[in-house]
Amino acid sequence: MDLYLNDKTALVFGAGGGLGGAIARSLATEGASVVVADIDAQAAAVTADAITQAGGRALALAWDIGDLSVTEARLQDVKSAFGPVDVLVNNTGGPPPTPAAGQAPEQWSKYFDMMVRSVIAVTDAVLPSMRERKWGRIITSTSSGIVAPIPNLGISNSLRLALVGWSKTLAREVGRDGITANIVLPGRIATGRIVFLDEQKAKRENRPVEEVTAESTASIPVGRYGEPREYGDTVAFLASPRASYITGSVIRIDGGFLSNV
Repeated sequence: MDLYLNDKTALVFGAGGGLGGAIARSLATEGASVVVADIDAQAAAVTADAITQAGGRALALAWDIGDLSVTEARLQDVKSAFGPVDVLVNNTGGPPPTPAAGQAPEQWSKYFDMMVRSVIAVTDAVLPSMRERKWGRIITSTSSGIVAPIPNLGISNSLRLALVGWSKTLAREVGRDGITANIVLPGRIATGRIVFLDEQKAKRENRPVEEVTAESTASIPVGRYGEPREYGDTVAFLASPRASYITGSVIRIDGGFLSNV
C-alpha cells in the first residue's frame, strides 16, 4: 500500500529512542523526509544514519523539546532542510516511577513543562503553516496509563492524560483545515523503557526480572511484547493521506493487552 508520504516532511521527537526511532524509520521507509529530533544528539545521529543508509532522507537535530527558547530556530532548521512540517510526532520521555501522593510541587511542574507544555507549544508553532497549506498531522504518543493507570506511575498517568483532552479538543478545532490530531498509546512494546519498568517492578517485589517479564507476557492475548516497528508502522499510516478520516481518536497498539473497552 502506497501511503503517499513522498512529498511530506515529518518531525519526530524522541527519535533517538526505541519508539521514536521506530516511528522515524517507518515514516522514512514510506518516503517521508524525517527530522530526527532528540535531546541526545548522538542517539539522534544513530537513527538518522540508519535511515540514510537504508536510502531514506533524514536530518538529525539535537533538540530539547522542553527548551522553548530554541523552538523557532530549530523549526527554521527543519524548513531549510526539507520544508515546513507536515507531520508532527510528539513523543517525550517519561518521569521516573512514583506514587501519585507525596510528590513535591516542583516535580509536577518540571514534568508538566517537559511532557505537556512543550508539546502544546511546538504544536502551536507548526499549526499556522499547516492551516495555510490545508494539510497536517499531529500525532502524540502517550502511554497505556491514560486508559488503565499503571501502578507507581502517578505523575506519568496524570500528565499524559492531560494530552488526551488537549488532542481531542484540538482535533475539533483544526479538522476543517485538513489537519488531524490523534493519540497513539503503546502496550508492552519491546524497548529499553519496558525493560527498565520490568526491572523496577522486580526490584520492588524482590523477584527475578525474568519472572516479571514472563508474567507480563502471559497477560497479553497475542502472547508477546510488541515490536517497535509495529508501533512505527501504525503511526506512519495515521500520518498518511489514507488516514484522513481518523481524528480525535486514541489508537491502542497493545496486542489486546488492555482489557478496558
